[in-house]
Amino acid sequence: MVDVDKKVSTGHGGRLRIPRSRGALGGLAVLLLGIWGALIPFVGPYFNFSYTPDEPWVWSAARGWLQVLPGVVAIIGGLLMLMSRNRLVASFGGWLAVAAGVWFVIGPFLAALLRLGDIGEPIATSDLKRALLQLTFFYGLGALILFFAASSLGRLSVRSTRDIAFAERTQGVGTDQYPDQRRVVDEEVVPADGAHSATQRLNPTDVRHRPV
Repeated sequence: MVDVDKKVSTGHGGRLRIPRSRGALGGLAVLLLGIWGALIPFVGPYFNFSYTPDEPWVWSAARGWLQVLPGVVAIIGGLLMLMSRNRLVASFGGWLAVAAGVWFVIGPFLAALLRLGDIGEPIATSDLKRALLQLTFFYGLGALILFFAASSLGRLSVRSTRDIAFAERTQGVGTDQYPDQRRVVDEEVVPADGAHSATQRLNPTDVRHRPV
């Protein structure tokens, strides 16, 4: 029984089971940043905080490719990191977040080369606001997503004692998982005189009740 318990607790399924809290913080941060990245080009004009064109809810190819797409990918990755109890699924969400963060950073540089459209110009009257717009729309946003995604991937790559305990609880390692192996069988006992027969439930491991 000890060997069986050890095999289950250290088996493939046990290694993949993690508590949701393992990627919760990074997943939540990535989720919120993804929502920001996907929506800010459309709602920013309400607050005089946008790139051209300075109109709310105006769709363009550049906004779709460079902001909505990575934002949605980050949202999906954040949800997987936040909700999954499987190490592989949560790690996949982390790598989706990494891809989204990288694209937020390098996308504006590749827009012209890949013919993705014109991202426009930051609507700013000072260098400080211009820098703030560039950071919050693209470069800083992507860096933050990368930071939280990489931190979560680092945590997901390590199997702690807490993960082992969680896997044992969820897999039911112990007496609940392995019921009593003693089998009770029906055995017909015929008295020596042959007058009648009786059926008794005997435990084969208990030699005291075996018929002679």
